[in-house]
Amino acid sequence: MAFSDHLLETGEPIWEAQLQHPFVRELATGTLEEAAFLHWVRQDYRYLLDYARVFAIAGAKARDEETMTHLLGVAHEILDFEMDLHRKFAADYGITPAELETVEKAPTCVAYTNFLVRTAHEGSLAEIAAAIYPCGQGYLDVAEHMADLADEDHRYAPFIEKYTSDEFREAVDWMRAFVDRCGERYPGEREAMEQAFLTSAKLEHRFWEMAYTQEGWDVTTDTGPP
Repeated sequence: MAFSDHLLETGEPIWEAQLQHPFVRELATGTLEEAAFLHWVRQDYRYLLDYARVFAIAGAKARDEETMTHLLGVAHEILDFEMDLHRKFAADYGITPAELETVEKAPTCVAYTNFLVRTAHEGSLAEIAAAIYPCGQGYLDVAEHMADLADEDHRYAPFIEKYTSDEFREAVDWMRAFVDRCGERYPGEREAMEQAFLTSAKLEHRFWEMAYTQEGWDVTTDTGPP
């Protein structure tokens, strides 16, 4: 069994929880509350900035030219293409790029991005590969599930189309192969890879919950008079 398949088998309960999450199911049918979708847009925009950083750090750690080139290229693609999609989503609802750039991360977004960036700085290339994999494979699997549930065109259709596109599938194929190569080359890293994978997978599930509940902070940083 390929190591990526082993990871997916280990994380199957988390995957199923994602597929059954109300954010996923309601987005698929077009009934998701607009405020919840916009919370996802804002938070995922901030998440992607750090996700791109993780790929850049991984590229700097790569030993071979081909892997280094690809990882740095993905960082650029995230910043140039995927974040532009979020800007377009936001613009459709009257949210400016300047507003996106000043959004405060919700607690779950902080936890997820901090975990990824720390793994990138402190972990091995194999751990990084496992930590980034749930986002790519997870979005593809979730979007395919959404496509199965959707029975008509609606305002959230571009989300489904983006994450089931040929380009995105190719990106996930590369990530899967990257995980497999690392699992084969560094068998001593497999336990650490599994732990990194499962942590990211759990945080992926929490990200849907964060968006659905429009999670924020319970305290304010306003120090002005009452």
